[in-house]
Formats: sequence, C-alpha cells, structure tokens
Amino acid sequence: MGTVQKLMAMTLLAALAGTALADLAEIPSGTYKLDKTHGYVNFSYTHLGFSVPTVGFREFDVELQYDAEDPAESDLGVTIQAASVDSRVDDFDAHLRGEDFFNVAEHPEIIFRATGIEINADSSAAITGDLTILGTTKPVVLSATLNKAGMHPLAKVLAMGFNATTRVKRSEWGLGYAVPMVTDDVDINISVELHKSE
Repeated sequence: MGTVQKLMAMTLLAALAGTALADLAEIPSGTYKLDKTHGYVNFSYTHLGFSVPTVGFREFDVELQYDAEDPAESDLGVTIQAASVDSRVDDFDAHLRGEDFFNVAEHPEIIFRATGIEINADSSAAITGDLTILGTTKPVVLSATLNKAGMHPLAKVLAMGFNATTRVKRSEWGLGYAVPMVTDDVDINISVELHKSE
C-alpha cells in the first residue's frame, strides 16, 4: 500500500471513529443488554507452536448501565456460563469443563465487572475490571472500541456495538495446565451488540 493510500485509509478510519463517538452522544442513559444473536466471546492461544486455536463460549450475558451524562461512570458486567465452552471438538470440550481447566462443577460462572472506564476521543476506551475465574479475581484492562451507536434498523431499538480485546496469563487464574507447551498467554476477543431494554 502506497503512502497516499495509507493516508486515505487512516483518514477513513478516523472519520468512522469520529462518527461512532458522535452517535454515542445521541444515546440516552439506561440499561443495555446483549443481543444474544450477535455476541461473541472467544479466546486463542498457541498449541505446541503448530496452531493458534480459537475457542468460544456459547452462553453469556452482558449488561451495561449507561450514564449519558458521564459515560465513564457507566457500569458494565459480563457473566459467562463456563460449561458452554465450545472448541468444536467434543472430547476437548469435556476436558475444558473438567478439573484441569474450568472445573465447571464447582465454578459454573466466569465473571467480569468493570471498575473504571476511560473514554478516548477516537471512540476507544480502556475498561479496567475484575475478572473472576475458578474463584480467583484479578484485574484486567480491556481495550474497547465503539463500532456504532444508534437506532437498530431491524430491531427498532437503540443499540451500541463494541469490540474489546485483552491478553492474560491463564496460569494466574489456576489454568496453568500444559504450560509452556501450550502458551500461558491467552488473547481474549469480544464483539457484542447491546440493545436498550429500559
């Protein structure tokens, strides 16, 4: 890609980000909940250096108590049903649900609760929060981007769409099985659409 093309692409991305942020200014305070037909929580890692599997969860809830007057004071919570882990390999899913990994019989939920939100001018935000897995709670920071905010053309409700990423060391939550053959670093990727419910 040439210099002119790069500048054009950067300008387009900046314009889109600015539009998303401007759209957010039109969104009222209230409760926004996950559209479960458009929500994804996935994690990836390196397996023996040969592949980078992506594993997800099928069942989770996201609720945002949005404060339009001061978006940084909004409250965000995510609850994941650990037993819904889905690698697309049945035997591996059973292993992930067992004591070597998520131990879903004793710890059925994975919980994230935001403790601070720092919103930037480019529609991105740093969301600091507590992540609880296997009964262990540690702070993480999500790098989030507002994709779009406004009236959903199909659902006919106010909606927001976000992407968020973070990298964690799984061993810090007691998930150190097979480290270092399988990497300790895990990348978490989230994409959700939230609809106004109240």
